Amino acid sequence: MHLLEISDLVVDHDPATLERLPVRRDAVVARLAAAGDRRGARIAAGLACDGDGVLDPCAVDRRLVAVHTELQRLSEELRIGERIAELLRPILAAASAAEPGVPLRVVDVGCGLGYLVRWLAASAVLSTAQPVDLVGVDFNAALVAEAERLARAENLPCRFVRGDAFAPDQRAPGGVTVYVSTGVLHHFRGSDLPAFFAAQSASGAAAFCHFDIAATGLAPIGAHVFHRARMRDPLGRHDGVVSARRAHDDATLLRAAGHADGMVPLVYEPRGRSNPFCTTLRPVIGVRPGLLPALREGLGRRPSGRLVGELV
Repeated sequence: MHLLEISDLVVDHDPATLERLPVRRDAVVARLAAAGDRRGARIAAGLACDGDGVLDPCAVDRRLVAVHTELQRLSEELRIGERIAELLRPILAAASAAEPGVPLRVVDVGCGLGYLVRWLAASAVLSTAQPVDLVGVDFNAALVAEAERLARAENLPCRFVRGDAFAPDQRAPGGVTVYVSTGVLHHFRGSDLPAFFAAQSASGAAAFCHFDIAATGLAPIGAHVFHRARMRDPLGRHDGVVSARRAHDDATLLRAAGHADGMVPLVYEPRGRSNPFCTTLRPVIGVRPGLLPALREGLGRRPSGRLVGELV
């Protein structure tokens, strides 16, 4: 069965102009039904639409913001910010040592409500010789607007941009850029996954670090338990379990990351989190070869994990 997430179907944009395109509710219901997902089809059939059957964009946006607000609990409980910072610190240190004094930039791809960027800004854990420009990028205008509102309310030094993180006008004009994401990779299927990594290499990034659901047999069970316990919205519950079932295994991620020309792809294996109940998220990393020795040295002093699955 081809697994689909409702949130991927209810919003559509012109990739060139970012103009929002109308989405028909019956088309969403039909796609879910054709995939054999009767529960998803029932949830989609309850979405608000106008007299012509086109989904109400304002109602869809409110629903997605609400779901992402609930989803933030997952990031908080899994301590996503701390886990990404654990890897970002040695990556940025290696890049800064290779090019002293250059501007540093961390870009969260598919940032949603910007939890990661806001957490990094609030905690100030990326202690480096120079400030780090923290940027969140997402296609969804409603999520970006809410991320900006939250950052202003919290008076945080970070910013959010609507658009494609790898478009020429979004690339850093100079310095060191590291791309990160959480829960994004499983959305890419087929040729889109290697293209995602290839775009990061083409952008001139120094490194990337993408956390996604670990493809274990127990992941869908854990997702079901968590989302039933922590999320009220049926759409969020549905998509959370589907996300776990769509997760890519390490071999698939490494093959795809190998399309980032000029970068070394790796998987980071957290020690003490090998129990399938605990290894909920796992990162695939890519670095420029010149940074790898310093990164290994930086991680070697940490008892929490090791780099594995290298394709050299």
